[in-house]
Amino acid sequence: MNEATHETLAVTWQSRADEAQQVLEREYWNPSIRMYNIQTPCPGGDCNTIFHYWWMAHAVEALTDGLERTGEQYYKDRLSQLYEGLLARNGGAWPNKLYDDMEWMAIGWLRAYRATGEERYKAAALLLWDDIQTGWNDHMGGGIAWQKTQLDYKNTPANAPAAILAARLYDAFGDPEDLAWAKKIYHWLREALVDPQTGFVWDGMNRLQDGGIDKDWKFTYCQGVYIGAAVELYRLTGDLQYKADAERTWQAAIAEIARPDDGLFPPEGTGDGGLFKGIFARYAGQLALLPDAETDAAEVLFANARTLWEQGRGGAALFGGAWDERPAGDIELSTQLSGVILLETAALLERR
Repeated sequence: MNEATHETLAVTWQSRADEAQQVLEREYWNPSIRMYNIQTPCPGGDCNTIFHYWWMAHAVEALTDGLERTGEQYYKDRLSQLYEGLLARNGGAWPNKLYDDMEWMAIGWLRAYRATGEERYKAAALLLWDDIQTGWNDHMGGGIAWQKTQLDYKNTPANAPAAILAARLYDAFGDPEDLAWAKKIYHWLREALVDPQTGFVWDGMNRLQDGGIDKDWKFTYCQGVYIGAAVELYRLTGDLQYKADAERTWQAAIAEIARPDDGLFPPEGTGDGGLFKGIFARYAGQLALLPDAETDAAEVLFANARTLWEQGRGGAALFGGAWDERPAGDIELSTQLSGVILLETAALLERR
């Protein structure tokens, strides 16, 4: 690729990420509650009858993506307003009963802190991390529980993001206990919920209190967060096993659940499932950014982004559950955020 072509592509993906962010603002932001509506159209002006805490955590990250990419004051202002709106909606405190939800919120505010220097974002992340650590117990040999009312159910969504968070806390503040936590959580997850033959990541174990593993639940989300945890630990330690783990799981995920001819990530519904592909894209992008990565992740991500933009875009930049189909009807915040994340990831890859 010559320099001129590279520059043209970089501008293209940056402009598309800008457009997606503008649509997120125009179609979903609700100034009366300082949060995003959970769907568009939104008759009556407020569609937040359900508080999707973890969706809003990914909105924090999407805003931080925009801030890191552009440096624009708009993103700082919107993060501040969203912080206030979320805190008010959650009763004036950050914790809730779901460990994975809290992990996403902590990851978001830690990133926002590092992008802005706002001490209250750091405080939120550290407060949540203290609570998250209480989820570790000896049921099923270790691991963090999915929720406080079901301490013997362990899954990838409650453990891989916790490892990512702990690793990033160590990177930010240098506390060796955080690195020890990241390694402990990651190694439990690798032994308990990663197929030793292929590297494919299973969702959870003991959900029905029978010790069983949910091997039939094949989600992009689980692959993405495990890859993300492995990449973080590789960056911190230089241990090539973590890099090998990430690359192996990427290959297994593409072989198992992506479309064979072009690697398109599958539709996983709306609701919570609408966020899964975006999470996979984000952490596959982190793998692709490794200077010594031996993977086609960047190429596959660009192919997904092109398909989304050319085939799956409704109106200016509205995105549904399938990236190769134009959305119709109500469009949920979860699927919109996935599209924003994918485009921000493409813009990041081109800049780097």
